[in-house]
Amino acid sequence: MATLSAKVIKYLEANDKTADELGPEQDNPNVILADDGTGAFIKKWDADALGIPEPTEEQLNELENQADVLESNHNVDKTRKKAYGNWKEQLDEIYHDMDAWKSRLQQIKTNNPKN
Repeated sequence: MATLSAKVIKYLEANDKTADELGPEQDNPNVILADDGTGAFIKKWDADALGIPEPTEEQLNELENQADVLESNHNVDKTRKKAYGNWKEQLDEIYHDMDAWKSRLQQIKTNNPKN
């Protein structure tokens, strides 16, 4: 089951917006999500700043599958980044044997496919 934040991101994308338009995390964000213990909900939605109305629960539920893919791919990205190693080690690996580096990264991608 996808999180509310992933559904909101997919709702923005479906309306030709990006996650960047959520606004800064501090100061005055355009969207604030909260959870009072009964489940996540939209606490603030600045329709004027975003240029689109607050989504209904039905609209968000329609985006469940797309939001699941978004979250799954995010987890794959985290796994891949950890397996790649830091950039200094990768530069050294490239210097010594670029083909081996390419092969290792391809194997990481093969072992951790995205949806």
